[in-house]
Amino acid sequence: MPKYQAIFYDKADGSEPAKDFILSVDKKMRAKILKIIAMLQENGADLRMPYSEHLEDGIFEIRAKVGSDISRVLYFFVVGHKIILTNGFIKKTQKTPKREIEKAKQYRVEYLSRKGYDEND
Repeated sequence: MPKYQAIFYDKADGSEPAKDFILSVDKKMRAKILKIIAMLQENGADLRMPYSEHLEDGIFEIRAKVGSDISRVLYFFVVGHKIILTNGFIKKTQKTPKREIEKAKQYRVEYLSRKGYDEND
């Protein structure tokens, strides 16, 4: 049984941006991302480079590379050993786009308030 539970963030309309992204990539990339998510569920915050990296303010990214294609899935942790996968994208630049990090933060605020967490938990 994994130590952590990975959960897809779901928007008010029921869509799950990270899941939709993972389903949109090719089979090889999807397999790699799912393998890293499994490692993340085992290791939690101890999972580090080259698989995971802390970006800023409690937002992390899963890093997957197949050939020259690079994918990222952003996530955050909540109390109770839960990992919330927020959004994903194909990386085209050196740095993770600020708008993707902002989107993950916005999803976190929305998730925490909807689930009744205090943001400082």
